[in-house]
Amino acid sequence: MMLTDTIRIRVPFFDVDSIQMVWHGNFVKYLEEGRESFGAKFGLEYMYIYNSGYVAPIADMHLEYKKAAGIGDVLLVDTIYKPCRGAKLMFDYTIMRESDGELILNASTVQLFVTRNGIFEVSTPEFYAEWKKKWKVDKS
Repeated sequence: MMLTDTIRIRVPFFDVDSIQMVWHGNFVKYLEEGRESFGAKFGLEYMYIYNSGYVAPIADMHLEYKKAAGIGDVLLVDTIYKPCRGAKLMFDYTIMRESDGELILNASTVQLFVTRNGIFEVSTPEFYAEWKKKWKVDKS
């Protein structure tokens, strides 16, 4: 089963730079919004992870810019969960302009589980194993 979520973001004035394009760093924020929406939809919210004794910081991120976006553009952010082995979360993303279907950005992220005491988890946390089983995405 592929788990995916899509959100719509209208580019606000404060997200563009002096050349009227979305500043590249703001795309990272759009990915974060996509992960938050995904978590709410599939029961993997940040507070669920935290209350399970972990945090999940970004360990790796790749962004591939394809086209520019500007003020007022409505962007569709697709967040796609990538099943994997081990104690990590992996996502792929596409950001497309709604009006013309142009691909704006491809991206991927990897998050590692860290205990709230700051220790990297090397095996799959129990709460995450249960979540993967519930959604039938277990790769172990």
